[in-house]
Amino acid sequence: MDQKRFSQRTITEDGRLMLAKSERDGVETVWDRLEAQQPHCGYCELGLSCRNCSMGPCRIDPFGEGPQQGVCGADSDIIVARNLGRMIASGAASHSDHGRDLVEVLEAVADGSAPGYTIADEAKLRRVAAEYGVEAEGREAGAVARDLARAMQEDYGTRLSRLGLLSRAPEPRRALWDRLGITPRGIDRETSEMMHRTHMGVDNDWQNLLLQALRNALSDGWGGSMIATEVSDILFGTPQPVASRVNLGVLKEDQVNIAVHGHNPIVSETIMRACRDEALLRKARDRGASGINLVGLCCTGNELLMRHGVPMAGNHLMTELALVTGAMEMMLVDYQCIMPSLGQVASCYHTQMISTSDKAKFPGMEHQEFHSDNAADLAQRLVERAVDNFGRRNPDKVSIPSQPVDLVGGFSVESVLQALGGSLDPLLEALKSGKIRGAAGVVGCNNPKIRHDLGHTALTSRLIENDVLVLDTGCAAVANAKHGLEQAEAAERAGPGLKEVCSSLGIPPVLHFGSCVDNVRILVLAAELAKALGQDISALPLAGAAPEWYSEKAVSIGAYCVASGIDTVLGPTPPVTGSMNVTGLLTGGLEDLLGARFAVEPDPEEAAKWMLSRIEGKRKGLGLDGR
Repeated sequence: MDQKRFSQRTITEDGRLMLAKSERDGVETVWDRLEAQQPHCGYCELGLSCRNCSMGPCRIDPFGEGPQQGVCGADSDIIVARNLGRMIASGAASHSDHGRDLVEVLEAVADGSAPGYTIADEAKLRRVAAEYGVEAEGREAGAVARDLARAMQEDYGTRLSRLGLLSRAPEPRRALWDRLGITPRGIDRETSEMMHRTHMGVDNDWQNLLLQALRNALSDGWGGSMIATEVSDILFGTPQPVASRVNLGVLKEDQVNIAVHGHNPIVSETIMRACRDEALLRKARDRGASGINLVGLCCTGNELLMRHGVPMAGNHLMTELALVTGAMEMMLVDYQCIMPSLGQVASCYHTQMISTSDKAKFPGMEHQEFHSDNAADLAQRLVERAVDNFGRRNPDKVSIPSQPVDLVGGFSVESVLQALGGSLDPLLEALKSGKIRGAAGVVGCNNPKIRHDLGHTALTSRLIENDVLVLDTGCAAVANAKHGLEQAEAAERAGPGLKEVCSSLGIPPVLHFGSCVDNVRILVLAAELAKALGQDISALPLAGAAPEWYSEKAVSIGAYCVASGIDTVLGPTPPVTGSMNVTGLLTGGLEDLLGARFAVEPDPEEAAKWMLSRIEGKRKGLGLDGR
């Protein structure tokens, strides 16, 4: 058994142990498939290949010795900008369609056609309704919800000049977007226009293409993702600090283990309620289990953790390894970040794989569609099947690898304000005094090209050591939790100023802000800080990072963060380096336009230095104390 090779793949104990078991069990994993794909296409890595029409596919020779134009005449700048625009369009569409699904459930709740779903946070419903100009005073919650859902649906269309939630951004930022012509008008409109512009023979100005890409990303950040987060809070509750546990040790050998994986809480919330049903718990005991244990994977797991304390089994690269434990009775998936390999891996064990979304089917999985009118009943039936499956578990194949790690999740803008006594003043004073030098969002996926979880944890550790408060989401949040950074005790690992602030409030130096759509919580908090200081977001000592990103969603997230004025560093290099012009604009020229820019730095230690330098530069610009 090659322990060194496993250690090069992941820093986590549970990951290494399950990689060894997968090899013994003859199960192929994402890392094995990555090795088999080597070497990757150099043209694709540089963004210099194009297959947008059937005159190609075309590629540009980066060394200048071969073709410098595609068949249509597109050069490296045009091809790279087109490809980047299409990545952002896909990422923005993914998050925004997630938001649309939730809005449809909200409308169904209002109409009384969604049994099993309710409005959990009526106060937030009324606050958000007011932002949309929906009359809430003296009206029933259902009527307000119906009008809010319909107003949000207008944000997806083409009839508006700007999105409803853009009013949350500081006025200087909104004025800047107007001057640049990148104010998002409609969520679907910007994605559709991005795809139109990248069709052969439409927009062939690389700078113009990138401006539309930024507008498309903003339609995600201040549109689709923000709607998804707000409606999730309205339907399922606004997160408050909650204790939980994380890593594969949350699986239980004596219980029926069910995992939910994906991104949309519409399914996972109903599964959770079914897992707590007394009749099903009795049936589990009759089958020889001591209970039913629900665990989360990826962002749908983060959604349950934030609101209910449901434990997290792992992040993106742990999904196959969760099955390798041999202890999983059922895994239910919805959409996004779900590897098509999961059905094949599960076939080596007794695990039943269930796909649940009408827009996402997978090989080797049984398809059971959840809709607002059938979700509660279907969840009951599927959990009952998982209970029946417990008796088919092969004890000789079971290995639960480690003890879970404690964490505190459930931080939202509302809960942060509550912890601060209802005002941002204590946070502003900590920033002004230098006890907190700044704040950083550490977000994004896992990528097998990066040693699993190292990018997130090493970067986060360096930031908090230098008194930078970290807000994390998605797979990054799971990585930091496994590393013990989301416990109140982790304040001991922070710099003296941040340690003092966290100890006085009883909070970790790393705040779990939710799933990947919940990056917008960071945007909202940044906007409120900017307004309180009378500044644009770009003036604040903030930075963002996606140390292990892989998905098109992450490209959209990075683009809307930079377009909102937050410097952002990426780990893996995006496929843009085939164009010096595009690369130069993203890593330098955008600062003149937006007050923020991208950097690429795969080494988390160097990435931390870059972020700290940018944060200190912003402090100097505000006239705050230096070091």
